Amino acid sequence: MNFIESLFGSLMGMTGGSVIKMLVMWALGALLIYLAIRHKMEPGLLLPMGFGAILVNLPMSGAITQVIHGLTETGPLSVLFDAGIANELFPLLLFVGIGAMIDFGPLLSNPKLLLFGAAAQFGIFVTLLLAVALDASALPISFTLQDAASVGIIGAADGPTAIFVANYYQTKYMGGILVAAYSYMALVPIIQPPCIRLLTTKKERRIRMPYTAGRVTPITRILFPIIVTVVAGLVAPRSVGLVGFLMFGNLLRECGVLGSLSDTAQNALANLITIFLGLVVATKLQADSFLSIETGVILLLGLFAFIFDTFGGVLFAKLINLFSKQKVNPMIGACGISAFPMSARVVHKMGLEEDPQNFLLMHAAGVNVGGQIASVIAGGLILNLIPKLF
Repeated sequence: MNFIESLFGSLMGMTGGSVIKMLVMWALGALLIYLAIRHKMEPGLLLPMGFGAILVNLPMSGAITQVIHGLTETGPLSVLFDAGIANELFPLLLFVGIGAMIDFGPLLSNPKLLLFGAAAQFGIFVTLLLAVALDASALPISFTLQDAASVGIIGAADGPTAIFVANYYQTKYMGGILVAAYSYMALVPIIQPPCIRLLTTKKERRIRMPYTAGRVTPITRILFPIIVTVVAGLVAPRSVGLVGFLMFGNLLRECGVLGSLSDTAQNALANLITIFLGLVVATKLQADSFLSIETGVILLLGLFAFIFDTFGGVLFAKLINLFSKQKVNPMIGACGISAFPMSARVVHKMGLEEDPQNFLLMHAAGVNVGGQIASVIAGGLILNLIPKLF
């Protein structure tokens, strides 16, 4: 009886608008859970994020820190946010696991594929400029330069980088940015094919690229993460945290003497951090801050960033073909986004649909891991450049 009275009292204390907002967020949480389970779209993140969205939008939810009757009650999700997101710890630890999962062999066999990854970051900077332009427009939307940078990084197609940058700039739109980043990563098989077909002809999509696996020595694999960290640190010093943890994870994989640590990073560590990350970012999905015009605009800008990243990679490949005797299939340029290995699989599948003997997987994977490196460096560049504009 006390429970029913407490629940009734909580609901009665809410306005009609608050109840509607709460129900909308429950519906959003249910949608994320549905997409994770039914369509297997980034289930490791969308499922805990969806459940977390419901959790933090319950009346007087004890999951988040709040003031009740003048007393501050500490919520466990808020504590985890302060311990793992506010200091960028969770994204960095997740990068160790991601680095341990990545095989840079295809990229090392053909290093020029890294250029496609760099070209596919085009959407980040175009979106940043567009977000700034919206702030200067007559529309009722207010994005500071830091907010615009945080929105633009959605185009990196890299959740941990998006979290890192958004938290670094303390943007109040982190909830919308994270939902956009992870949702569009899950929707890569839907977003990218139409974009690729729009910019390519059937003849271009049927270009075959024979794969000759170059011999990548163990010493090359060991030196690569070290050299990338040093170079990235010199070019964009603030990217060292991101690049360094990613490359350290890869060094665990490639050194050959830490197999158990590499397995731990790939499985136990990555899975544990993913669970916490999905739940904890839900603290930014509270209805009052999430349901706004700006969130809708962020979702549109995020889609814009993904589309223009794809355009940038494909158009760069077409540009290369103008000057190269050995043609490349321009579809692989789309893999320059950091959605690894989803984007590579999408392009490989499209190649087989055009020509059952056209195997693009290794080329696409090389571009895809190049995009992983390029997106992290792009995040570091944004962290470096924005403060200099003030």
